[in-house]
Amino acid sequence: MLSKWKHVTFLQGSKGNVFVSHERENASERQHKPEMQQENQPGERVGKSISCWETQKDLHETPAQQRNLMEERKNSCIECGKNFSNHSGLINHERIHTGERLYECDECGKSFSQSSHLIRHQRMHTGERPHECSECGKTFSNRSDLIRHQRIHTGERPYECCECGKTFSNRSDLITHQRMHTGERPYECCECGKTFTQSSHRIRHQRIHTGEKPYKCCECGKRFADSSALTNHQRIHTGERPYECFECGKNFIDGSAFTKHQRMHTNERPYECCECGKNFSVSSALIRHQRIHTEERPYRCSECGKGFHQRSALIYHQRICKGDKHHLNLV
Repeated sequence: MLSKWKHVTFLQGSKGNVFVSHERENASERQHKPEMQQENQPGERVGKSISCWETQKDLHETPAQQRNLMEERKNSCIECGKNFSNHSGLINHERIHTGERLYECDECGKSFSQSSHLIRHQRMHTGERPHECSECGKTFSNRSDLIRHQRIHTGERPYECCECGKTFSNRSDLITHQRMHTGERPYECCECGKTFTQSSHRIRHQRIHTGEKPYKCCECGKRFADSSALTNHQRIHTGERPYECFECGKNFIDGSAFTKHQRMHTNERPYECCECGKNFSVSSALIRHQRIHTEERPYRCSECGKGFHQRSALIYHQRICKGDKHHLNLV
């Protein structure tokens, strides 16, 4: 490729002012350009013209790109060194380090570091779902949820677990899955010390302590501690069962029930007891099993005080216990 030459002309005016003009020319057209003498024309700046030709070193870096690079250097985070193309992007980023949350929701008081995050959150209250799937017409409150949903139709699962080879349609599901292998539970409840693999699970759990139920059904007024429970409940009113098993055609209201059902066909048992190595298809079954090793008996009979590993065992016991008490009263 022929290199370009940049022509810089310095015009020295009568008052000592220097003016600069730029031109471009192919190197093949002109290897050398001598100093030019300009005749003074009416209305032109008076003075001597001195010409200089320089090579343009990087053809791929346009003036606009050069300006962007300079802007990025100006908008660099002093905490982590990350660069931004504009100052507003830097300001939004810096709030991650400072913890500043300027944007507050009028409905529930929750605050956010960016206005776009507040707008997405407010859709939870308004019910606005502006992003629609072109395949099935399902709507979403934010674009990222739509993109994840569309992978159901395309079958795309770009995130793969390096431990077991299982693939996922979004990165957050992969990260959560990997904690099953590592045993990592980084989210701890400050009230009772219980730990969780996901932040959302801790938030839902903490509502047990606070009694908070922020999600209300517009049909019947029933309230829920988390949005997914509300979504699943609303399908009772609409009759929607969007999750269909490809093996047997059975439909499900929520994704978790669908996933559990599929393991019946695949015989997948991803939850392993670290004490004895026994595997389970659902996490709740593993938790119940682990109580055998820990001797934990969280379900206690209000009549006699006896404790049980499982709630079903307590219910069965209470029927006997109450039946015996009723029998004694009759005697």
